[in-house]
Amino acid sequence: MRRRRPRSAPRAPRRPLPRALAALLLCTGAAACSSVPPVPAGQDGSRPQPSASASGTPSPAPEPDTAAYRRILPVPVSARAAAAAFRIGPDTRIHVRAEEGTGEAETDRAARVGDHLAGVLRPSTGYRLPLDRSPDPDGIVLSLEKGRDGATAGLGAEGYRLTVTERAVTIRAARAAGLFHGVQTLRQLLPPAAEEDRRVPGPWTVPGGEVVDRPRYGYRGAMLDVARHFFTPARVRRYIDQLALYKVNHLHLHLTDDQGWRIAVDSRPELTVKGASTSVGGGKGGYYTKAQYRALVRYAADRHITVVPEIDMPGHTTAALASYPELNCDGTAPPVYTGTQVGFSSLCVGRSSTYDFVDDVVREVAELTPGRYLHIGGDEADATTPADYAAFMERAQRIVRDHGKTVVAWHQLAAADPAEGAVVQYWGPAGRDAEQTAAAARSGTRLILSPADHAYLDAKYDPGTKLGVTWMGNVEVRRAYDWDPAKLLPGAPASSVTGVEAPLWSETIRTGDDIEYMAFPRLTAVAEIGWSPASSHDWESFRERLAAQAPRWKVLGIDYHRSPQVPWAAAQRPGTASP
Repeated sequence: MRRRRPRSAPRAPRRPLPRALAALLLCTGAAACSSVPPVPAGQDGSRPQPSASASGTPSPAPEPDTAAYRRILPVPVSARAAAAAFRIGPDTRIHVRAEEGTGEAETDRAARVGDHLAGVLRPSTGYRLPLDRSPDPDGIVLSLEKGRDGATAGLGAEGYRLTVTERAVTIRAARAAGLFHGVQTLRQLLPPAAEEDRRVPGPWTVPGGEVVDRPRYGYRGAMLDVARHFFTPARVRRYIDQLALYKVNHLHLHLTDDQGWRIAVDSRPELTVKGASTSVGGGKGGYYTKAQYRALVRYAADRHITVVPEIDMPGHTTAALASYPELNCDGTAPPVYTGTQVGFSSLCVGRSSTYDFVDDVVREVAELTPGRYLHIGGDEADATTPADYAAFMERAQRIVRDHGKTVVAWHQLAAADPAEGAVVQYWGPAGRDAEQTAAAARSGTRLILSPADHAYLDAKYDPGTKLGVTWMGNVEVRRAYDWDPAKLLPGAPASSVTGVEAPLWSETIRTGDDIEYMAFPRLTAVAEIGWSPASSHDWESFRERLAAQAPRWKVLGIDYHRSPQVPWAAAQRPGTASP
């Protein structure tokens, strides 16, 4: 039987609110506030405020909920709380619209953002939350606007403006990515119970106010090592959802290493017959079929995350060497490797068969990957002479370029000759290879920063942490937060930094719970460093906002490290825990 569409509740008569309902402005700094243009008159969707919400449910005007806007993580460029609040009700609709002249593809991406929001809220609220392209300014409005002179001016491709009045929640952005990031902020303004996958009691109130936001860096990444231990597509999708909540926009998949090869290559079938057969400790291996990998790429893209595949070479290659004897200089394949040592393997640089292999792999992985980047590793190639390393990396970079991708490599590439446009990923702790990397940056090479002693998520939190490694020292939450990408490498121009990334290597990581325990809460620290203005960087503010995430993580089932540096108990106030 077809369900009857519920009728809209009658609206209350419109009458203006008293002028005494003032807003409290909360900014990350005067410079940040003044740099964002105000909404021009008549473009903010405002209208005389009624005494009922858009759902038709009468609701008295509350006091401004300043605390809700102070809890947003990453901290936005600016936020203000206002007295009006919007209540999501049974008749609330999600309107997705685009300014005239917006391309069909971008409009479709905006519609998928609406689908994403509805998918989050329908289970917990029990409401239908239908999507349409109506010009109705009431309800939840996702609006694509070009932003030359309007509400999205100066916010770029990922920025957004979120406005909450009694009649509407309106998110404006120049691109669908900005709408998506605005939706993540909206989720944090709602009670944590909004994340439930079952119907629970409301009310579902969004505090009144406005957020104006844009990222500091265009590249905000996380790396997952699926080579040393393999993680299923379902497990990777869960991680993608967690990254998206904190506005991370790149997922770097470390697909190959000594211990395992995790991506199907049709022209080289032995890579997944033998190379994918095991993992660290001799456990079960695994790999992604091409269909599974494409599905992961699509899933990430719907959350405005770009997948960056890594094929590590010329070192970290035992899985490949064991699969194809001709890649070895002596023509003999070594046994598969299940240990955790590094620096002992190398493709045979002098053999033409090596470059046939590299071309086959890069070609097929590039065809699967719509994103611009392809990572070729290049780290810890201790079994390759410096001359051979430089020769190999020159040819490997050329192959990547020939297949239409931009090279990313670990910072050892700086000791060779980075190709024009290549990106170097710095991972050294405590200044290791810093000058070499800075020199490359001064010559025009762009940088992604992943300092191991701040950003590596596989570092132990403290000596008692059961998982993780210690070679970079312990990394508690404050250490993960207290660094500035613009100042990390002396002599590197601040403009050379394209972004940051938090790698999670999996020598000791075997399960989804392991991933979450090591990633959270440190991942959010790196996410904020990548997104928020440098002027907003403040440990005391961050630890309070971090504590406020705990009730939401509880609902989402995210395991996390209860760092003693964070006041978790303060977040367990009435109204924040899951029903």
